[in-house]
Amino acid sequence: MLHPAIGLSFKGLLTWPRMNDSKDVNPAGGEPVELPIDGVLDLHTFRPADVKGVVIDCLDECRARGILEVRIIHGKGIGQLRQTVHSILAKHPHVSFFVLAGEAYGGSGATIVHLR
Repeated sequence: MLHPAIGLSFKGLLTWPRMNDSKDVNPAGGEPVELPIDGVLDLHTFRPADVKGVVIDCLDECRARGILEVRIIHGKGIGQLRQTVHSILAKHPHVSFFVLAGEAYGGSGATIVHLR
């Protein structure tokens, strides 16, 4: 699959630019990072501008592989990233429901997503 916004392809792995201070690394703003499709997405290494695309691509790839429960780690902080993630999830057509993770799985710093 080829992601139109950044032109990177992925098969068993998602490939996205990683957050980096240097603008010279690549046009997307950072070194590419390959993400295993395993039902866990840690957003700590991504630029805020990339979060929507990363979340949507991850959910779509998990669903395509039969992974119907996904944990998205957004961190606790002030809750801005959590709000962004929840807004994306509320609009995604394949999200059945989502809840904050239990304490053993990240508490308010992670969201568990159930896909249909």
